[in-house]
Amino acid sequence: MPDTKKVLIIDDDNRNIFALTAVLKAKGYSCLSAIGGQEGLDVLEKQQDIAVVLMDMMMPGMDGYEAMAVMSATPALKDIPVIAVTAQAMLGDRERCLEAGAVAYVSKPINVDSLTDLLVKYI
Repeated sequence: MPDTKKVLIIDDDNRNIFALTAVLKAKGYSCLSAIGGQEGLDVLEKQQDIAVVLMDMMMPGMDGYEAMAVMSATPALKDIPVIAVTAQAMLGDRERCLEAGAVAYVSKPINVDSLTDLLVKYI
């Protein structure tokens, strides 16, 4: 049985990855990370047991919107839930993330309880 609590964190800021990993590991989740959209897609192709992706939306190179578009178009990846994580909390950002394929949206700084509730819902 695959590890159903495996989370992939895709973010271009190592500090965010470090903080999220520390919090999630303390709550019993196994975490993998990637520094950008393309690297995240590469991890998803190699790791078949990722339960959910935490996707930073604003990254250099391939951003979260582009990465979600690729995931949506890839049969093996299209059903993996993506929770959009972004520092942009402007009007319309939540809707834009959801329209791009995210199942949920959290803004930075992340409320850990809200994030945990989402992970329980989607894992």
